[in-house]
Amino acid sequence: MGAAFPLPRGIRSGPDLGLRVFVGEPCRVSEARAFVARMLVGCPARETLLACVSELAANAIAHTASGSGGMFAVEVIRPADGVALIAVTDAGSPCEPSVRDADDLAEGGRGLALVAALASRWGHHRAPGGGRTVWAEATWPVAVAAQIGK
Repeated sequence: MGAAFPLPRGIRSGPDLGLRVFVGEPCRVSEARAFVARMLVGCPARETLLACVSELAANAIAHTASGSGGMFAVEVIRPADGVALIAVTDAGSPCEPSVRDADDLAEGGRGLALVAALASRWGHHRAPGGGRTVWAEATWPVAVAAQIGK
């Protein structure tokens, strides 16, 4: 089964580990986090992606129509050995997701900076139906098999 959302450019598609839809309420962020934790048991990048999904789910609720009686979806994908990806699709917003300038003195708005710092790469794109998908990818080294019969 391929990904329900387009994968970032350059990533091979792979098996979905899971997709779940949540009500756009702040109390659902912990449920989204628990869902990702279950899907990534044993994954070396589990903690990194848990932090990322917490930020992306909270952003979906706070900054998009998902938090006004809507829903958001979380998908967990393992497209290749040494790669895991989470994607949060929300109901959309007129503003593009962006990392705030570190000199900005606002109380909030550091979530995407955290995602950018933790993830190997991240990005966003328009989702079908007018929403937006924001994704974060984490990578780790994998063993290279010895060549047999050199």
